[in-house]
Amino acid sequence: MIIFSPEYLEYTLLGIILLPGLIFAIITSARVNTVFNKYSQVLTSKGLTASQVAKIILEKQGIYDVKIVKNESSELTDNYNPQTNIITLSSKVYDSTSISALGVAAHEVGHAIQQAESYAPIKIRTTIAKASNVISMFVWPLIVIGIVLDFAYIGGVVGKAFLWAGVVFFGISLIFSLITLPVEFNASNRALKLLVDTGCVDEMEVKGAKKVLSAAAMTYVAAVVVSILQLLRFVLFFLLNSRKD
Repeated sequence: MIIFSPEYLEYTLLGIILLPGLIFAIITSARVNTVFNKYSQVLTSKGLTASQVAKIILEKQGIYDVKIVKNESSELTDNYNPQTNIITLSSKVYDSTSISALGVAAHEVGHAIQQAESYAPIKIRTTIAKASNVISMFVWPLIVIGIVLDFAYIGGVVGKAFLWAGVVFFGISLIFSLITLPVEFNASNRALKLLVDTGCVDEMEVKGAKKVLSAAAMTYVAAVVVSILQLLRFVLFFLLNSRKD
């Protein structure tokens, strides 16, 4: 009969604690690709391209200072940059008249409208974005250095300081991810409403767009779930090691 020590079970738990989040992330990513590809084959009845729809929605909202540009990449690199006030649409989206393309374009326009209306969450996200990017660069170096010093028994308090600094930085990055959720869901809700209000799609077509945007939004949820589990894993790991000292 094999008897596992408490320490073995504890570290096994730490090893698998991320598994549910990773499975969720894989499933959501696969669903995004499946749904997007499905509705990329369904063309809208109006025959408007995604770039035309983006311009129509912006003008209807009285926004004329946002530029729409095409990224020749075939990948989904669509985004809105609040610093430059530019909506970038990938080549797969820009000239397409599919339900998927219109949904993606309208979503990015939703972000531009958020910025124009001073929507609080996007203002907060924009403000802390640069700081979050810098902080995220230091998370793993701090943790790795801390682990090396701690396990080598040469760091003592210094090693633990590095470890906990990494955890704190990771927590700050997690806050940025949490703020992203309402921004993305709100942009999708705006997009669906504006697609219908402008007459760019009919009620049946918007249902397809909703499926595309809902699937995409869940990838942000999955990222947050993975980050929360990773943070929990770090904290438990360091607490276990502190208890053994």
